[in-house]
Amino acid sequence: MEQVESLQAFYQRKFNWIPENLSKNWGHFNVFKLDPYIGSGAEPVPYRRRDFYKITLVKGSGTIYYANKIVEVKENAICFSNPLVPYKWDSTENLSSGYFCIFNFDFFQQYGNFLSYSLYQPAGTQVIELSDEGYEQFQQIFERMLAEINSEYIHKYDMLRNLALEMMHTALKLEPANSTRYSPGNANQKISMLFLELLERQFPIEGAHNKIRLKTPSDFANQLAVHVNHLNRAVKETTMKTTSQLIAERISQEAKLILTQSEWSIAEMADALGFNEISYFNHFFKKQVGISPAKYRNNIHHGKTKIR
Repeated sequence: MEQVESLQAFYQRKFNWIPENLSKNWGHFNVFKLDPYIGSGAEPVPYRRRDFYKITLVKGSGTIYYANKIVEVKENAICFSNPLVPYKWDSTENLSSGYFCIFNFDFFQQYGNFLSYSLYQPAGTQVIELSDEGYEQFQQIFERMLAEINSEYIHKYDMLRNLALEMMHTALKLEPANSTRYSPGNANQKISMLFLELLERQFPIEGAHNKIRLKTPSDFANQLAVHVNHLNRAVKETTMKTTSQLIAERISQEAKLILTQSEWSIAEMADALGFNEISYFNHFFKKQVGISPAKYRNNIHHGKTKIR
């Protein structure tokens, strides 16, 4: 499986350079014109997940592979991409112009929960087709971003954050009204399905340096913009298992696969699976599986444990 593309890898692939401050644990934002990267001679982009957020505006027709969907864009579109979903643009030879901006989660830290917007929800509309007038509306915002990022204004990144939020809200007003509404009869099933989809999207873990981001029922509830009690009731009603039980089962399943198929240390595995201490992970694994991670791996190597 393809590795998740990091910001560093993106800059290296796209521009053959990496910003100096990218290695630091800071918020990051950048904006570009798309024009040099479209057309028949454009380098193909692999279908994969990225560890950053991206907003792409395109003028012209093309094909977007997004999660398990294929979206045919007939005129223009704006697309909101996030780290949980793999995607790629195809048929870019029919695109004539566009823009894109990239940012990480830390860029919006302490500035509101943009992940609660339906644009970043599994049932939301991440690709919105636009008329020529709609394209021009977003084009103006992108041009303001380009002007701002090239300015010497000391608070320009606050301005850029505001412009990104303006773009999100402009898109939300255009999103089909019924895209995230469900009849009361199947609301619990839908919430449960979205929870399970979010849970599954975190796996497989691409490398020991990556970590799962959603670890508790509250994490999932925040991502789905519902109260945790509401999530717990919906999941219990439709699956007959608790939210915590399903999370624990999926994490233990991934742990067994990692122990079987990789050379990661127990410490690396514990960290990637969201445990701050190896002792917590050992206790969790033994409770779920019946033996310690080290003994499970040793048994696998000696043919004493069946892989399942």
